[in-house]
Amino acid sequence: MSTTDTGRQAEAAAADYLQKQGYKIVERNWKTPQCEIDIVAKKGACVYFVEVKYRVSSRQGGGLDYITVAKQRQMRFAAEMWCAQHHWGGDASLAAIEVGGDFAVTDFIDTIY
Repeated sequence: MSTTDTGRQAEAAAADYLQKQGYKIVERNWKTPQCEIDIVAKKGACVYFVEVKYRVSSRQGGGLDYITVAKQRQMRFAAEMWCAQHHWGGDASLAAIEVGGDFAVTDFIDTIY
C-alpha cells in the first residue's frame, strides 16, 4: 500500500469515527497552493479543522505527538484561509485524530490550543 493509499484509508477511518460521534463532514482534503486541511467537520454551531495522524505503531510516539507548535501554526493558517474563503464567522476549533496500525481511531482531541 502506498503512503497515499495509507493516508486516504486513515482519513476515511477518521471521517467515519467523526460521523459516528455526530459530526457532519463538510470537506475532505481541502487544499490551496499554500495549505491543506485533512477534514473539515461541523457539530452544532462549530466547525472543526481536523488533522489526521496515522502511525503503524506507537514505538516512536503516537501520531498526536507530531502536532508541534509549528504544525499548529500551519493548521491555524489553513483554518483561517478556509473561514475567509467560505465566509465563516462562527465558532471554529482545531482538532486532531490519531489512527493506529489497523486503521482504528486511537485518540481524538477536539480542541488544540
